[in-house]
Amino acid sequence: MKLLRVGPVGSERPALLDRDGILRDLSGLITDVDGGLLADDSVLTRVRDAAESGELPVLDAEGLRIGAPVGRIGKIVGIGLNYFGHAAEIGAEPPAEPILFLKAADTVVGPDDTVLIPRGSVKTDWEAELGVVIGSTARYLDSAVQGLAHVGGYVLVNDVSEREFQIERGGTWDKGKNCETFTPIGPWLLTADEVPNPQVLDVKLWVNGELQQDGNTSDQIFPVGEVVRYLSHFMTLYPGDVIVTGTPAGVAMGRPEPKPYLRAGDVVEVEIEGLGRQRQEFKGA
Repeated sequence: MKLLRVGPVGSERPALLDRDGILRDLSGLITDVDGGLLADDSVLTRVRDAAESGELPVLDAEGLRIGAPVGRIGKIVGIGLNYFGHAAEIGAEPPAEPILFLKAADTVVGPDDTVLIPRGSVKTDWEAELGVVIGSTARYLDSAVQGLAHVGGYVLVNDVSEREFQIERGGTWDKGKNCETFTPIGPWLLTADEVPNPQVLDVKLWVNGELQQDGNTSDQIFPVGEVVRYLSHFMTLYPGDVIVTGTPAGVAMGRPEPKPYLRAGDVVEVEIEGLGRQRQEFKGA
């Protein structure tokens, strides 16, 4: 299923995009698309049955804002340098273990919302990423197979990053990852049953219409199941938590000088097959 949240910021309501591309209202069945929904198989089955019946009310999509498809996110965990191609383009050795950082849930915006370039920023960068949404509580998992079994769905994410803040200002990467609006997610959450293999997905990103990233999740150093297993030994993962699993080659930081970092007025578009497409205009904060 393709699950969405639509409407004004802070007042989003749950929706579903059916197999004919028609947007349908779920607010009569559920209160939100969140961890509680993903953890409840009986409610998910009820939503699925309602979708197949064709009886859900139709929503007029004209002019309707699409919000982030997951509400009440507990935590966002980022995985750094998780594509062989990305590590190579910046001259880094592939890590022996996953590199972790955290993004605050209040950085999340909708897929087409404006993204703000921080004041004083000269190195705001793009990162097209596969996002994993946890569907059941994960603690001390034993295998990558178990890791995949705890995934509730997948989302498209742009892990916007300020490279000077991230790398040159000391401390952790978090400084460059947590500026407001730095985590566009959506347009929809695709439930895990519709993604039999998350390691075969094309990942693309354009800046001002020019293709910059053209990768595939098969290039991931640590695949999705292993990432979930690994994280579960350092933190408990709860339904609705989001993992952003790294970006393929093609970021501005990996380009020759002068590196084409983002400026006010730039437009970024992101796409992963099956997960839809985003479009953000960048403006000054």
